[in-house]
Amino acid sequence: MPFVTIDGQSLHYIDQGAGPAVLLAGSYLWDQTMWAPQITALSQLYRVIALDLWGHGDSGPLPQKTASLDDVARQALALLDHLALERVTLVGLSVGGMWGVRLVLSAPQRVNGLVLMDTYAGAEPEATRHYYFALLQHIFDAGEIAPHLLDIIVPIFFRPGIDPQSALYQGFRASLAALPSDRLRSSIVPLGRITFGRDDVRARLCSLDPLSTLVMCGEEDQPRPPEETREMARLIGCPSVLVPQAGHISSLENASFVTEALLRFLAQRQS
Repeated sequence: MPFVTIDGQSLHYIDQGAGPAVLLAGSYLWDQTMWAPQITALSQLYRVIALDLWGHGDSGPLPQKTASLDDVARQALALLDHLALERVTLVGLSVGGMWGVRLVLSAPQRVNGLVLMDTYAGAEPEATRHYYFALLQHIFDAGEIAPHLLDIIVPIFFRPGIDPQSALYQGFRASLAALPSDRLRSSIVPLGRITFGRDDVRARLCSLDPLSTLVMCGEEDQPRPPEETREMARLIGCPSVLVPQAGHISSLENASFVTEALLRFLAQRQS
């Protein structure tokens, strides 16, 4: 498996296919397997790179130098440098979109196109920020995501109508329950605090190229509701798309719809 050392820690990524490069940046608490359907389809035409966040999947701990999402964006640029990639199309879901938009704002010359999925460029609203920080403190203190917290956290990522006995739901629940204490305390909780304590960059969205940007959202996304997607699309001046029958992890809940939308966007960027 490919790794690169950045800021003293080992970052895991996959690199599959050939052609114009596409960087997939995923959600907090998920690894690159959340893109499995898209990796399979896109890598037939494109070079697809998907990374694991620090402390997620096979990546190492959160580097001590990491204090903000701007640092995460800088670390992703270091990955592109390692791969000798001058330009990519960046597809970021949830926190992947949050640091992804910061990457584009800081290094627009490195990006051919940007897809923001189930994400928000604004600060976390105060009520949910306090709520998430309280959950993170409980996890830090306990050194585990206890069953009663799993009952709270897992449903956040899916549409309300999902079958809680489905393989997708139960697999995600099991992955969170299995996270070891050291990983939770050294990486997962600190990265959560960075994510939910982020600054507001909406005022800078007008500098993005509306012709090379797309905003998407599951129509039943609970933590990042469609109203936020429509707001960002207005500020950028770009199209927005709602993914039917999908919540926050739209890449898996309606994989075929998301994959086709990405293939259309990528084809337009190459034409």
